[in-house]
Amino acid sequence: MKISRAFLALSFLLTTCFPSLADDMVAPLLDRELFFGAPEISRAQLSPDGRYIAFLSPYNGVSNIWVKKRGTSQDQAWPVTAEAIRPLHGYKWSPDGRSLLFSKDHDGDENYNLYSADPTTDMSNAADDAPRRLTNLRGVQTRLLHLSRAEANIVFIGLNDRDQIWHDLYKVDTSSGERTLIMENREKIAEYIFDNSDVLRAVIKMTPDGRKELAEVHPDRLRTIVAIDLDEKFSPLGFDKENTSLYATSNRKQDLEALVLLNMASGKERLVQADPDGRVDISSVVFDKESHLPIIARFDDGTGRDVVLNEDYRIDDQWLKNQFPGQSITWRSFGESKDIWLIDASSDTEPGETYLFERSQNKLSLQYRFRGDLPRDVLGSMVPLTYLSSDGLEIPALITFPKGVQRKGLPLIVSPHGGPWARDRWGYNGEVQFFANRGYAVLQPNFRGSTGYGKKYLLAANQQWGELMQDDITWGVKHLVEQGIVDPDRVGIFGGSYGGYASLAGATFTPELYSAAVAFMAPSNLVRSLESIPTYWESERKIMYSRIADPNTKEGRALLERQSPINYVDRILTPLMIVQGANDPRNLQRESDSIVRALHQREFPVVYLLADDEGHGFSRPLNNLAFYASTEKFLAQHLGGRYQAEVRPEIQKRIEQMTVDPAQL
Repeated sequence: MKISRAFLALSFLLTTCFPSLADDMVAPLLDRELFFGAPEISRAQLSPDGRYIAFLSPYNGVSNIWVKKRGTSQDQAWPVTAEAIRPLHGYKWSPDGRSLLFSKDHDGDENYNLYSADPTTDMSNAADDAPRRLTNLRGVQTRLLHLSRAEANIVFIGLNDRDQIWHDLYKVDTSSGERTLIMENREKIAEYIFDNSDVLRAVIKMTPDGRKELAEVHPDRLRTIVAIDLDEKFSPLGFDKENTSLYATSNRKQDLEALVLLNMASGKERLVQADPDGRVDISSVVFDKESHLPIIARFDDGTGRDVVLNEDYRIDDQWLKNQFPGQSITWRSFGESKDIWLIDASSDTEPGETYLFERSQNKLSLQYRFRGDLPRDVLGSMVPLTYLSSDGLEIPALITFPKGVQRKGLPLIVSPHGGPWARDRWGYNGEVQFFANRGYAVLQPNFRGSTGYGKKYLLAANQQWGELMQDDITWGVKHLVEQGIVDPDRVGIFGGSYGGYASLAGATFTPELYSAAVAFMAPSNLVRSLESIPTYWESERKIMYSRIADPNTKEGRALLERQSPINYVDRILTPLMIVQGANDPRNLQRESDSIVRALHQREFPVVYLLADDEGHGFSRPLNNLAFYASTEKFLAQHLGGRYQAEVRPEIQKRIEQMTVDPAQL
C-alpha cells in the first residue's frame, strides 16, 4: 500500500506541485555538494593582537586551519595544519597568539587529544614541522578547560587517564608541551571555574544523591556556596572586573533561565537580564574582555531578539542592524583592541557573511561568504509557528517551505532535533534547505523537553519518551494536514540521536502516519542505552534517570521497555532506513544492528548504512555526501520528492562500502 501510494504521490508532485521552470517559480535542483561538501572557508577568528585571522578551509581536500594577515586576501593565506584524513572542525588561539590549539579524536570515538600549531608555519612548505602533541593518549579524553590570562602560553586541561569517570586538572605549557598536575579529582568535580587571575576559584561538584553544588576552592577544603537541584540550571560564564562575583545563566529562582551575578562571599544572586517579553530562556551573552561586562544578550524566540546591555555598544548594534535588515548579527571574535571585530550576518536564506568591523570608522570589510557558491535566491523561507499538542500544550516550531511552490498539499519531512535537551533555532540550516530544495516542506518541532522555553517546559518531558514527547511531533503533522499545507499520504520523518529515536518511535507507535522514516544513530533499546552511557557522563547520570527513567528500578525498567522501539518491530509498516557510525560511543552500533536484524527476521525490507570511520554524527564530507545521496533517493521513492540522480563514482563507491546486507548480521 505504501509503495503504490508513493508512486501516485510522485505523479501528483511532478504534474501539480512543481510548475515548469519556464514559469520561473520553482528552484532549480541544486547539487548536494553545495550543501554538504567541505565549505571553502568557515569559522574565522581574530588573533589576540588583531594582526591575523585564522579560519578553516580545505588543504589537499581535507578541512584544516589556515592563517592570513588582517587586511590581506584569502589567496595570501597559508595552512598551519595538514590533516590528511579526518577534517578539523574547531580551534582556539592561545592567549599569546603564538599557538593555535585544536583537538582530534580517532574516527569519532570522542577520546580527544590536544595539539598546538604554530600560526607562522606554512605546512605547504614545512611538512616536517608538524603541530605539537600536547597530549598523546589512547582511550583518554582531553578537555580544554581554561586559557590563561596571566601566563599567555599556559592552558589548563582535564584528563581522565587516572579515573575514566572524572577528569584531573593539569596545567600545560603550549610552547614546551610540559604538563603539570594541579589537582586530582577526588571530589567528583564536573566543572572547574577560574577567575580573571587564573586562580581556580570554584568548582561544580556532584553530591552523593546526584545533585550538584557550586563550591569555592580553599587550600584545605571546598566551601559550598549554592546547591543546584536536578531540575535547575546554573552555568558559570566568568567573573566580574572586581573578581568577586560570578556571572552565570541560572533558573534557580525562576522558570526562565536568565543572566545573574552571584556574590561569591554571600551566595546571593542578582538578576542582570531576563527575557523582557517573559517567553524564553537567555540563549547567549557576549562579554567585553577588558571590563568583563556583558555587552549583548540573545533571546531565541521566533526569529530571535537581542538586548543591548552595555551603552558603549548600543549605537554599534543599531548601525549593524541597519546594514543587514532582517538578518541576525553575531559578534564573533575580537582581539585586544575593542575597535576591531569579526561579525557574522545571517538569516534563514543567508548561510552567513563574515565581515571585519572597525567600530571607530563604521567600516565593514567582507572577508568571505559561508558556502559562497550556494545561490541564496532559491532557498526556502523558514517560518516560526505554534500548534497545540494532544494535552493542549503549545508547541513552538519552525517550518521551511520549498521555493516557488504553492503551500498546499506538500510532501513533508518532519525533522525532530537531537538531544533531546536542545532546540532548533531560526536561521540557515543546510540539511533543512537541502530537503526544501527537493520539494519538501520541513517541520522542526521544539517538542516538550526542548531547551530555551523554561524549566516547566523542559520538565514536562520527564518520563515521556515515545509518549507525550512523540505526540508533540505527531500533532504537528496533524496541524499541517488540517491546514491543507501537507498531503497526509506523503509524510516522512528524519532524525539523528534523539531525533533518530523519534523516527523509530514514529515508525512503531504511529505506523500509519509516515510513508518513510530515516533513523540516524538512533537508540532502539532504552534500557540498554542507559546502561551503556559513556563513563565520563557520570555527572549527568542522575539527571538522565530523572528525565528518562531509572533502569535500576522495577518501575523505571518497565517504562523504558514500554518506550523502546525494539519491542514493537512487528508494528512497523513504514519503509525504513537506518544509519550508524561504527565508533559511536553514545549510541552503540548494536542499537542499530538489533533493529535491522529484527526487521530482517520479519522479512521486512530495510536499508542499513554503516560508516566504519565515524562516531556520533558524520564528520567526513564524503560520508555525508554518500549518506544524503542515499537518503534523498530513498525519500523520493516513498514520498515523491525530487532527487539528484547523478552520483559521482567516489560517492557511489562509498555508498556501496557503507551498505550492509541485513542477512549478514
